[in-house]
Amino acid sequence: MPAVRKYRRDTSEVSCCLKYVIFGFNVMFWWLGLGIMAVGVWAWTEKDTFNNLSRLTNVALDPAFILILVGTVTFIIGFTGCVGALRENTCLLAAYAIFLALLLLMEMTVGVLGFIFKDWIKSQATGGFQAFIIHYREDPDQQNLIDWIQEDWLQCCGIEGPKDWDRNNYFNCSSSDIGSREACGVPFSCCKRKPNEIIKNKQCGYDVRKPSYTGERSIFERGCLRAGEEWLELNLVPVAGTVVSTMVLQNFEVAKVIYEKGCIQAGEEWIERNLLAIASGAVGTAFTQVYVSKMHYHKYKLRSLARIDKLSTST
Repeated sequence: MPAVRKYRRDTSEVSCCLKYVIFGFNVMFWWLGLGIMAVGVWAWTEKDTFNNLSRLTNVALDPAFILILVGTVTFIIGFTGCVGALRENTCLLAAYAIFLALLLLMEMTVGVLGFIFKDWIKSQATGGFQAFIIHYREDPDQQNLIDWIQEDWLQCCGIEGPKDWDRNNYFNCSSSDIGSREACGVPFSCCKRKPNEIIKNKQCGYDVRKPSYTGERSIFERGCLRAGEEWLELNLVPVAGTVVSTMVLQNFEVAKVIYEKGCIQAGEEWIERNLLAIASGAVGTAFTQVYVSKMHYHKYKLRSLARIDKLSTST
């Protein structure tokens, strides 16, 4: 009778604390992704998009589609991390680590390309905003988004100014020939909110672009493109801090997942060998960001002083 060989399977004990930390993190991401996806599906249902898919002329600019896409990705990542940690499934944990690593790599790539091709991104943002203006009355989601940008966030009007609303069929000055009451006007979100105003006047933008308009032109004259640039310049540190914190958190998640596979020690040794190069790159990047921020701040001050001088000379 042949001898029966017994094979012993190598097992590695997973830290209980590590297991439930990963599980807790990803339960939150799982539910967050499910909630975002549900909001996007609800928005599409309200617009009856599922029965009229031909309405999706530009799906990349549809806020509901973006919510569905972001929610789906977040849901999948949270699911793999949650179930993988709870069941100690190495396949799901490996997929979770790969997802986070790819997401981190994509964020770094977008950041680098955004710095290099900032003029191209600016032109793409301008084109997207133009599409929002053209289809302002056709999509409620885009309408609400552009109203929020103009009224609550940047307090601006149009791309370069109120004249950009001439691109919309309803606000075009020639629309008065077909009886449009909004002809040669702007949306209510372009109007400055008056002190102690409780209910916003939805007709405050009527006729304000007509040469014969004699009323008080109380609208935002600054375009949203310039307003967005100024907002980014003034909030560069919080924006950069948020991005860096997100990347550090993702790195921490990846590190926890691959800890049991022995990659941490190799990573620490690599950092020790290349510490000088890493520190030099970090210091150089920091000085570059500070210098660019100072240049942008001085440019902003000069523009503000020029506007003040122009207003004082005109009065």
